[in-house]
Amino acid sequence: MPQIFPKKVNVLPHLSLGAVLFGSVLTIFALWYYFSPEYTDVGYAPEQPVPYSHRLHVDQLGMDCRYCHNWVEVSDWSNVPPTETCMNCHGIVKTESLALLPVRESWATGESVEWVKVHHLPDYAQFSHAVHVNSGVGCETCHGRVDEMEVVRQVEPLSMGWCLECHREPELYLRPNEEVTTMGYVQPADFVERNLERIRTQGIQPPTNCSACHY
Repeated sequence: MPQIFPKKVNVLPHLSLGAVLFGSVLTIFALWYYFSPEYTDVGYAPEQPVPYSHRLHVDQLGMDCRYCHNWVEVSDWSNVPPTETCMNCHGIVKTESLALLPVRESWATGESVEWVKVHHLPDYAQFSHAVHVNSGVGCETCHGRVDEMEVVRQVEPLSMGWCLECHREPELYLRPNEEVTTMGYVQPADFVERNLERIRTQGIQPPTNCSACHY
């Protein structure tokens, strides 16, 4: 009986298997990357009801983060400032600005300005600002150089793996408490040794077990 297909067709099953394996690896990589926080969350910068410039307020005017976000040292949550905080200045500064009309209306009516949240954590993840700030984790470590932002955006993935990098080696990230809100802070040459001594004397032990953040 004559052979119907040439011998070179015998390689097709091997090529097909190779294509399936390569396609599977490519698909897994694409899902891992394009559905990860590094791709889906980093760069998120929603439009706000009032165009608030951190570059102006923090960099040019020198406002401390804690003037507006005054709960960070005592609460799990970093609060959005109430309208009263804005009106402390804008009751006399730019009182006719159209951009600030929502703030003035909020002050007059008692209705909160509907700010859009930028940094989101899953409901199943527990995070305390107070614990981190009082242990020497700087604002810019998680939020980036907000003093350079006209519009606040997310610069870190806030993923579990990203958090664990700091929890496993906190000596690489901590700074003195008085420098927590400093933007562009430069660590001294011996900062690792200083941090290791602080970790030892203050008993700083960032947990890496699941129940620490998921309970």
